[in-house]
Amino acid sequence: MQSLLASHQHIAGLLLQAVRTCVWLAILVAVFAPLEHFFAVRPAKTFHKGWATNLGWYFVNSLVPIFLLGPPVALIAVIIHAVLPASLTGAAASLPLWARMIAAMVVGEIGFYWGHRWSHEIPLLWRFHAVHHSAEHINFLVNTRAHPVDMVFTRLCGLTLLYATGLASPVGPNPTLIPALVLLIGVLWSFFIHANLRWRLGPLEEVLSSPAFHHWHHTRDDHNYSAMLPVMDRVFGTFYLPREWPEAYGTDTPVPDGLIGQLLDPLAPSLKARDVGRGISSSTR
Repeated sequence: MQSLLASHQHIAGLLLQAVRTCVWLAILVAVFAPLEHFFAVRPAKTFHKGWATNLGWYFVNSLVPIFLLGPPVALIAVIIHAVLPASLTGAAASLPLWARMIAAMVVGEIGFYWGHRWSHEIPLLWRFHAVHHSAEHINFLVNTRAHPVDMVFTRLCGLTLLYATGLASPVGPNPTLIPALVLLIGVLWSFFIHANLRWRLGPLEEVLSSPAFHHWHHTRDDHNYSAMLPVMDRVFGTFYLPREWPEAYGTDTPVPDGLIGQLLDPLAPSLKARDVGRGISSSTR
């Protein structure tokens, strides 16, 4: 009886998450579709090449990473809490929530930056990240065109730093609040910077990433790895933001067009062609 009840609760949870996913999609379309129509970098058809693949990835990555990310994050949090001294992991506990959130956004960004950069520089990781760069038309839904392995790896890089610095903790009240807020803010901002919007932020582009900043990341040169804080690229020498917009997007790495192919192709044991043609150092491909 208890197992049957647990099964029903699990199914109900999945259905609720599916409903939330559809509601969020409706909100995103309601916000970004008109903006991309009136303020597009380049006008594009609604049903452009790859739109169905982007939509498929939206649903996959709204449901799958929840289950893939939870166990490793919990394991990392417990290990860090057990191994590192309490004087380190507990130092941030006395900070007010707003101060912890600001610090968490900065510290998390360091981890996200390097996770993202490694996904370009390490051939095994690039196999999965190339899916994201296969889009030749950039709009808000390209944000979710990402292999779950790639998405989980990058997020783990940021979350590990949060737990290591004590800005997130597996114990205490609301242990998931800080990580959840960091991820939520990051996801929402990522929809904005992927949008087909010709908006520029002026001097603020040195502080916050903009569509122009991230559009240049989707060209065939490697720069602008930051998700929200371009200062990371300034510090690590990968900042690039001219006044003009890119002429084209995409990658030279062969990537299948459809969702199923993009999901399975990076798992193939040896397809060296995929690892050629993109990266900070061509020798790594």
